[in-house]
Amino acid sequence: MLAAERERVAAAARDLAATGLVRGTSGNVSLRAGDHVAVTPTGGQLALLRAEQIAVVDLAGRHVHGPLQATSELDLHLSAYRRHGCGAVVHSHATAATAVGTVLDLELPLIHYEMLLLGGPVRVAPFAPFGTPELAELVADALADGRQAALLANHGAVTVGHDLDAAVAHTHLLEWLCEVYLRAAPAAGAGGPRTLDAAQQQAVIDAAVARRYGQTHAADDQAADPGAPQ
Repeated sequence: MLAAERERVAAAARDLAATGLVRGTSGNVSLRAGDHVAVTPTGGQLALLRAEQIAVVDLAGRHVHGPLQATSELDLHLSAYRRHGCGAVVHSHATAATAVGTVLDLELPLIHYEMLLLGGPVRVAPFAPFGTPELAELVADALADGRQAALLANHGAVTVGHDLDAAVAHTHLLEWLCEVYLRAAPAAGAGGPRTLDAAQQQAVIDAAVARRYGQTHAADDQAADPGAPQ
């Protein structure tokens, strides 16, 4: 059942472990397929996971397939699916993201235009014990309004995406942004790092649309149409 999804979840877990964004058994990954979710098992060594170890549950959390129980953070994943309709969820204890979540109370401010890919400033969900329905709801609250990432106070981070590739990419982006913040904050002093205001954010959006940012373009695009966006 969900053979392709289970393989993708296991591969994503191994890749995240290889880049240091998850370690040991700390962290979990899931991918939704209709009314079911393929999710990493509780206690699983993420760097070594195989597809056959991935659990399948329904959206109510009932175990459907697989030899191992789903992660203890299952509620966190299911709450994100039910409330926000995302396609995949990654929960990590990545170093920089965890560090920023111990420093900031409300949100990671918009210090770089790539944060717009995460929906804007990244909210910090207040602390609650891991694996609890309370934490799941607090994280879902932090993901409201189209946010693609949330920091968990004194815990770690959660990213979501329309598919697993997007959720994993958001995890990498969030970790980089947190590293930038940790380097910039001491140098900036009490006022904190400079942030982008609303006009600057809109200018970035306009530029990205005009230049088809993030897409490759044929070398002869400009020759064929000198006014074409690059």
